[in-house]
Amino acid sequence: MTLTKSQIVDSIQETTGFSRNNSVEVTETLLEIIKKTLASGDSVMISGFGKFTAKEKKARRGRNPATGEDMMLDARKVVTFVCSGKLREKINK
Repeated sequence: MTLTKSQIVDSIQETTGFSRNNSVEVTETLLEIIKKTLASGDSVMISGFGKFTAKEKKARRGRNPATGEDMMLDARKVVTFVCSGKLREKINK
C-alpha cells in the first residue's frame, strides 16, 4: 500500500492534535522547502531517514518504445534518494 499525502496529514493530525488545516500547512510547508532546496541544486539530508540529491543527467540516445525509432533524450535533472543506515536497518528487520 502506498502512503499518500492525505494519509500523512491525517497522521500528523492524530499524533500532534493539530487541526486539519494546520496539519495540511505543516505538510505543504515541508514539501515546499524540500522542492525549493532541490531546485536550487542543494541536497536535503534528514538524519535517520536519508539524503535527497538533484543530479544532472547528460543528453543521450534513446528509443521510442512504441515505434522503435531512435531519438535524442534531452539533458535533465533527476532526484535520487539514499537511505540512512538506521532506515535500512528498520526496513530489513
